Amino acid sequence: MREFKRTDRVADQLQKELAVLIQREVKDPRLGMVTVSGVTVSRDLGYSDVYVTLLGEQEPERIKENLQVLKRAAGFLRSQIAKRIKLRHVPELRFHFDESVVRGQQLSSLIDEAVTTDRARNQSEEGDDASEQSEETR
Repeated sequence: MREFKRTDRVADQLQKELAVLIQREVKDPRLGMVTVSGVTVSRDLGYSDVYVTLLGEQEPERIKENLQVLKRAAGFLRSQIAKRIKLRHVPELRFHFDESVVRGQQLSSLIDEAVTTDRARNQSEEGDDASEQSEETR
């Protein structure tokens, strides 16, 4: 049995090429720092869903604007990919905002906050225990 499916290999190659193309070839000033976080390709290689994250951009309006820029550039990006990757049919590009990174940061900050409050609570309890023991020895 094959280790990797063809769709996975195509998706990996698309991700690499799109990351370079978006960074170097798309000249729209409205486009922020875009990172291609993942690509999935349909089984028939007709469509590819491209998941992007935006560095420092969390406002819904800016996210929507960046996705519109990428959507408009999809034809150009597709033609550039056709020149770089040997495929009979280059998948149609559909761009989506990848919220997993933002959600991961939120969860990480919640965990850090919980750990900090737990440590503070434990230290105050230890301090109370120590003062109670010193009162008992008097």
